[in-house]
Amino acid sequence: MAFHLARLHALNFRNHREAEADLCAEVNCFTGPNGVGKTNLLDAVHYLALGKGYLEAQDQYNVRHGEELFVVQGVMRGDEGDDAILCSVRRGMRKVLSRNRKEYDRLADHVGRYPVVMITPYDGQLILDGSEVRRRFIDGLIAQFDKPFLDALIRYNRALTQRNALLKQAAGRGGIQPSTLEPWDEQLCVLAFAVHSARSAFISDLAPLLREHYSAISSGPEQVALEYRSPLNDASMRDLLSASWERDRAAQHTTAGVHKDDLLFTLDGQPLKRFGSQGQQKTYLIALKLAQFELTTQRTGQRPILLLDDIFDKIDPQRMRHLLQLLSDHRFGQVLITDTDPKRLHAALDGLDLETRFFHLTHEGITRETPQRAIAG
Repeated sequence: MAFHLARLHALNFRNHREAEADLCAEVNCFTGPNGVGKTNLLDAVHYLALGKGYLEAQDQYNVRHGEELFVVQGVMRGDEGDDAILCSVRRGMRKVLSRNRKEYDRLADHVGRYPVVMITPYDGQLILDGSEVRRRFIDGLIAQFDKPFLDALIRYNRALTQRNALLKQAAGRGGIQPSTLEPWDEQLCVLAFAVHSARSAFISDLAPLLREHYSAISSGPEQVALEYRSPLNDASMRDLLSASWERDRAAQHTTAGVHKDDLLFTLDGQPLKRFGSQGQQKTYLIALKLAQFELTTQRTGQRPILLLDDIFDKIDPQRMRHLLQLLSDHRFGQVLITDTDPKRLHAALDGLDLETRFFHLTHEGITRETPQRAIAG
């Protein structure tokens, strides 16, 4: 099944008072100087696809300064017709997400309908920041095509919140007995198994694709790997809760479980964060995202929208050639690219048998260049 974003409209979203563009099904390029909101347009597409931003998790911070709400609208065009998607956030109120004017009861019901993959310079936080960032990354990938996983994860987090609240309340009353937590422990045991199983299976499939793309991009002999680190690799959730009882009571929260899982990125068996150069880290991240794209396509039968944010300014010619080769092979569906240099993008895409549209951004708005189609020569 094929789909693409045919129209994008953003109102009071981040720095955009109003922005709109009619997009083609293949390659769409947004150029302009830094600070005009090119990245923000890609983030608006992310909202339409997944109901949340890529760069800022807290919705209210995406409302334009001085305004009360933002609205992002789009038309997703597929084999069965057009879908009108709307996402709006008003300060102090719940987010509204609708499809064809019907509001979703649960935002999770929208996730996976329109998969998306974003590659941005901000991806470096996956390597440099804490485990929560990496868990959020991997969970966001799996959730795009595994509804039972997303449901289990949501329910696990709810049960975890309730258990932690009881631990905190009991500390103020002088103590708590393990039996008080049994209802929540039972839920955590079942749900942790489901979450762990899905993460483990996904990473097992993702890791070899990562290695393939890294080898294709890099000219070096180094070997990369992706390892899933979880206490459930070696013990059941029930055993973990039992062993950590005294620690949980002292800390007033649950100290063991899949909410502590992490991903380890390695280069020749060593942590990438400590032993990888900047170039190797960038190559790893691009390979990881391309592996994500490939696996998502396999699992969903849909090629995700690919969002490439300012990457041609951040990577060397060899990595760029790999991406352009994938583009020329029609390995991707719809692609949105941002760059400060329109000449560089024109040169990179010249000769590819792809429909392209160029848009130029200023602080005043978006203008479209004369439509063109570059034909392989």
